[in-house]
Amino acid sequence: MTTPAHHLWDPAAPGILRLPSGVLVRGRGLRHPMPPGPEPTYGLYLLGRRPPTVIWENRWLRWPDFRLPTDREATAEAFREALARAGEERVEIACGGGRGRTGTALACLAVLDGVAAGEAVAYVREHYSRHAVETPWQRRYVATFG
Repeated sequence: MTTPAHHLWDPAAPGILRLPSGVLVRGRGLRHPMPPGPEPTYGLYLLGRRPPTVIWENRWLRWPDFRLPTDREATAEAFREALARAGEERVEIACGGGRGRTGTALACLAVLDGVAAGEAVAYVREHYSRHAVETPWQRRYVATFG
């Protein structure tokens, strides 16, 4: 069953990334105000410490700023879950600033969605934020993901 379009993200809204399959995911920085529009139905939060409480279902991955996730197996599982849910739900992926960790996660989702690992950072920089994926080790993580 397909979810009606009004239940998903507006493709023109701030922070929305359209993956090659057409699935929409929102990336954002938690230090910034919540964007206008509907709230997410599921959030994946990438922070060094537990995120603030939200009313929607969410998952936290321990991922210190400018670093890599502390549990790569759990991270890969969380990315697969987020992508699967994004076809039917409003999924947001967020870190503090919405660029490095969020961009890295979005690039990994792009890999899972069919973008070649070596092209995923460029894809996210073109379609989400030119500042996405901030460090060389984040770029290597994406290049070897999947």
